[in-house]
Amino acid sequence: MRPIRSYVLRQGRTTPAQKRALEELSPKYAVPFKDAFVSAEAMFGRSAPLVLEIGSGMGETTAAIAQACPEADFIAVEVHGPGVGSLLNRIEKAGLSNLRVVRHDALEVLERMIPDASLAAIHLFFPDPWPKKRHHKRRLVQPEFAALAARKLAPGGALHAATDWPEYAQHMEEVLSREALLEKATRGFTSRLETKFEARGKRLGHEIRDLYWRRRTRP
Repeated sequence: MRPIRSYVLRQGRTTPAQKRALEELSPKYAVPFKDAFVSAEAMFGRSAPLVLEIGSGMGETTAAIAQACPEADFIAVEVHGPGVGSLLNRIEKAGLSNLRVVRHDALEVLERMIPDASLAAIHLFFPDPWPKKRHHKRRLVQPEFAALAARKLAPGGALHAATDWPEYAQHMEEVLSREALLEKATRGFTSRLETKFEARGKRLGHEIRDLYWRRRTRP
C-alpha cells in the first residue's frame, strides 16, 4: 500500500534564482537522502547540538534561527523545490556553515538518517493542519510520529510545534501527551521567529499556539 503523505507536491513556479540554487548550491549545502544514519560531526565538522526542522518552507525563518544560534547545527527537511532553492540561496548569502538541507519526506529522514537520541530539538512550525475531517489522517502529528520523534531526541531534547489552528493544537496535545517518552515543557531549544504562515494567521485573526515537549531524562 502507498503510504499516506502529510504533504502534497504542488507544482509551484520555480524562479530562475531558485533553479540556479538547486543546480549550483545543492552540492555544497544539500544532503542527499540515503538509507543510512548520517554523522552530524562529519557533516558540520564539529560536535554541537543538532536541531532538525520539519517543513522549512521558503527558509526565511530557518535561516534566521540558524544565524541567531551559531553554537548549534541545523538540518532543514523540505520537499518542495522552490522552498529548497530559496533556502539554499539564503544559506549562501548569509554564509551559514551550520545549516544543511535535505529534500525528502521528513518521516523517512527521521527514521533512516537520524540516529536515536541524537537531536537537541525538533522544530515543527505551522505544519499543514488538514482541517477537513476526511483529511485528518494526513496530519503529520500522529502516534507513530510522536514515538519516532521521541526516540530521536536526546534525553532532555525539545519538541517545539506551532500552529494557528486551535483544533490541530488540541489534536497535537492529545497525541503527544500519550507518548510515554515525552513530557510537557515550558520552552523550546531556542526562540521561534515569526514565519509568513504565522503572519498570515494573525491577519486572519487566528490564535497562535506554541507547544513545548521534551524527552524525559528518566524512564
